[in-house]
Amino acid sequence: MFDKILIANRGEIALRVLRAARELGIQTVAVHSTADADAMHVKLADESVCIGPPAAKDSYLNIPAIVAACEITGAEAVHPGYGFLSENAKFAEILREHSIKFIGPTPETIRIMGDKIEAKRTAKALGIPVVPGSEGGVSDVASARKVAKGIGYPVIIKATAGGGGRGMKVANNEGELELAVSTAQSEAKAAFGNGEVYIEKYLQKPRHIEIQVLGDGQGKAVHLGERDCSLQRRHQKIWEEAHSPALNAHQRDEIGARVAKAMAEMSYEGVGTVEFLYENGEFYFIEMNTRLQVEHPVTEAITGLDLVQEQIRVAAGAALAYTQKDIHFSGHAIECRINAEDPEKDFRPSPGLITSFHAPGGYGVRLDSHVYSGYHIPPYYDSLIGKLIAFGADRKEAIDRMQSSLDEMIVEGVKTTIPFHRALMRNKQFRNGEFDTHFLDTFNWKTQA
Repeated sequence: MFDKILIANRGEIALRVLRAARELGIQTVAVHSTADADAMHVKLADESVCIGPPAAKDSYLNIPAIVAACEITGAEAVHPGYGFLSENAKFAEILREHSIKFIGPTPETIRIMGDKIEAKRTAKALGIPVVPGSEGGVSDVASARKVAKGIGYPVIIKATAGGGGRGMKVANNEGELELAVSTAQSEAKAAFGNGEVYIEKYLQKPRHIEIQVLGDGQGKAVHLGERDCSLQRRHQKIWEEAHSPALNAHQRDEIGARVAKAMAEMSYEGVGTVEFLYENGEFYFIEMNTRLQVEHPVTEAITGLDLVQEQIRVAAGAALAYTQKDIHFSGHAIECRINAEDPEKDFRPSPGLITSFHAPGGYGVRLDSHVYSGYHIPPYYDSLIGKLIAFGADRKEAIDRMQSSLDEMIVEGVKTTIPFHRALMRNKQFRNGEFDTHFLDTFNWKTQA
């Protein structure tokens, strides 16, 4: 086991990793920008190193500064959390060159799954069902027309290096295709420095279902069930739950087994998430995230496993201590992402000073958050201030418990998405599990009784 790890992240996930490491008896090093000097993970870590000014490119994305922090403190491994450098193959490669363990998959795996076209080819070769579409990137409108005609409209154009909904456009017919392709290419170039795009069949009313996997890099892998992440705003998840109300046990076991088998075949190391669109009983692979997900707590709730500790153990060389038959699911868990945003003003970010903060509690309630009364939310990073998780014997109990927790939670001084989530809890269609990825496009939270 490691003696000391460096946490190359900030916010609630840095605090989450710190706690897991502490329970394993591992010392921690926090890195931070000047804007995060008063962050909770910095206060609680055994050591801390300032790695640059507020801008992420000069601090949390500053690879030389992070490597230097490892060398100064003697950290043997780096946990990247999510976001920032968590899926950066070059970062993992550089750490390996410096004999520092990256807590995650190998650089080679990250690189394969980070390229959406290569990831799709790999998934298909491993027996995972994929969305019909182009075999590779499309460089011009003529090629795009040929692909679109073959799979049928509507189609969606995506950036090969995309994420967060950028470089993604829908064409409902041939007349819309040229503009969609050129716009997606421009957005992709601006956001990722890579303008390559590919085309897939656009599913009309899919759900977003993802399978959590864990592999030891030694040929063993298990799945930890699925999560339903269909409720999204502008392709950003705001709510997740496990299990999905759309699947039954047979479907869960079948797709889970296929994914676990594929991960074992590629000797996948650490935790990862294989994401699908699900429609009319069929699964279609869209991408794989080779890191810890924001929504991992709902899987922890229904399995009883600490995914961060499992990541660390595997990275330290431990083989999986259990098989698929040892994984048991219990109850239902849901997660609301509480953001510092103003839902009254089109969810505009709301940084500033938190003047009062009260966390909800009680049986089956968990809050992963780094904020506190007197904490100043900086304007430089994402707006997530906490993840509220509720667990119950079934979905109804979990929702009811979440509703009570949202009513109890207090965050004053900044605007938050708590009112939006409260409205969602009251929606009959949502409570019945009748939603898809487009549900929030027409959901008017202000009109909920």
